[in-house]
Amino acid sequence: MAGHETPEPADRKQVADPMADLEAAEQKHHSCDPAFRHGVVVGFDGSTSSERALAYAIGMARRHGTGLIIVHVANRLPTTVWAGCEPPVFVDVPDHRTEVLGLELACADHLAEVPWILVERGGDICHELEEVGREYEADAIVVGSTHGLVGRIFGSVAGRLARRAQRPVMVIP
Repeated sequence: MAGHETPEPADRKQVADPMADLEAAEQKHHSCDPAFRHGVVVGFDGSTSSERALAYAIGMARRHGTGLIIVHVANRLPTTVWAGCEPPVFVDVPDHRTEVLGLELACADHLAEVPWILVERGGDICHELEEVGREYEADAIVVGSTHGLVGRIFGSVAGRLARRAQRPVMVIP
């Protein structure tokens, strides 16, 4: 049968250009400011324990000559649709605390010693701290210890983070 062509299957996937995928991965991987790559991530909410963690992280960043990535995770409250027994849905709650923390940090004299940025995230604290650590290829994550009944019942952020993080976690009492 001269001139007969076999039609291509409709579901055949196109082979992607490996160089394009590599370039896209490089661009995504290096999207953060290079001044803060391999820096120190610190969870900060303005509490006494997070202030101690911040002080430790500042010293650590200064000794290593790296930047400081201060992360504030905004509130997200779980709500459940009880009638339909659906899984929990997270609702964003306006959190102006990040703006207040940013102003407080901008006025802090002890932060003049290292370059720093404030990153706001919403969601699970442990997941967001690790995600920021991954994005910036952080050398460590520093958090304050949790005191109180809630930490004892649900597990502390520091404990959960230490179990799941892919980088060193320092818990400051």
